[in-house]
Amino acid sequence: MLKRLISPFSTTLILALALAVLPLTASAMHHEQKHRTAIVLAMFGTTVEPALHGLLNIKARLEKRFPHTPVKIAFTSNIIRKIWQKRAADPSYIRKHPNIPAEILKVKGPLATIADLQDEGFDNIVVQPTHIAPAEEYMDLCSYIRALDSIKTIKKRFQPFNKLAVGRPALGTYGPRHPYADDIAVAVRAVKADVEKARKEKATLVYMGHGNEYFPSGGSYLEFERLMNKTYPDVMTIVGTVEGFPGFERTLEILEHTKAGKVYLKPFMIVAGDHARNDMAGPEADSWKSLLEKAGIKVIPDIHGLGELDSFADIYVTHAADAANDAGIELK
Repeated sequence: MLKRLISPFSTTLILALALAVLPLTASAMHHEQKHRTAIVLAMFGTTVEPALHGLLNIKARLEKRFPHTPVKIAFTSNIIRKIWQKRAADPSYIRKHPNIPAEILKVKGPLATIADLQDEGFDNIVVQPTHIAPAEEYMDLCSYIRALDSIKTIKKRFQPFNKLAVGRPALGTYGPRHPYADDIAVAVRAVKADVEKARKEKATLVYMGHGNEYFPSGGSYLEFERLMNKTYPDVMTIVGTVEGFPGFERTLEILEHTKAGKVYLKPFMIVAGDHARNDMAGPEADSWKSLLEKAGIKVIPDIHGLGELDSFADIYVTHAADAANDAGIELK
């Protein structure tokens, strides 16, 4: 009965339709895009070789968590990049420092690093900054990424990027999706080892952050300080900054008011670079160490950046994962 219903004409028509669909299917398969994902670790950078440990540790923690996603380092500081470019061209420097990774010697800025990845076929990119607070540098970086994300082409398959995302600083940023107070609480737990060292020395824990003269980032530092003292009430913590508020004057006032005789002094920065080795613990008369000692306070400096603490480095790993998840990007 079925054979009688399918006439020769019907068979011919079905075959013609099938042949017509095949090129369309093949064409669709041909234009189907396979998205590739990478992470850009955007750092201010440092020229101090031992301080690189803090930066490279964060990269290593990201690579451990996402072994199948490339992680590239970018330095936001033009001055620092130029110094590394000069060193890379100096054979004597290379011979004296054989352990400096090639990615540091050839480091580029965030825009150039993203462009290189795009040229290699990566169109899903998560940019994770290593900033402490959501201040000037973080806002500038977000502007870069928003500008790149605004590029739209007539045919979507020719767009340079599929998805771009920016992770949060250590102390969080504005918005309801990831409450900044939760990020501060995580940071407080991450520096427990510093509290234990200060407790062992029976000293006040003093952090020197970078700060900013043009952006009101001091609130993040002070909220961190408040929660530190609430969480670890037996060890007083004071946070000051090199630039802006809260400055060194406030730190000294509190120490004098509490009659502190000893401080455990550490940079509240990812790397223990020039600021830590000179402004904080240097021999110059205006360093924090010298000024505190002049006030009769014993100083125990710790020249290690927060990036060297796995617990703190993991903050950036989590924030990168959150940014990817929010954007619908899969990190493997």
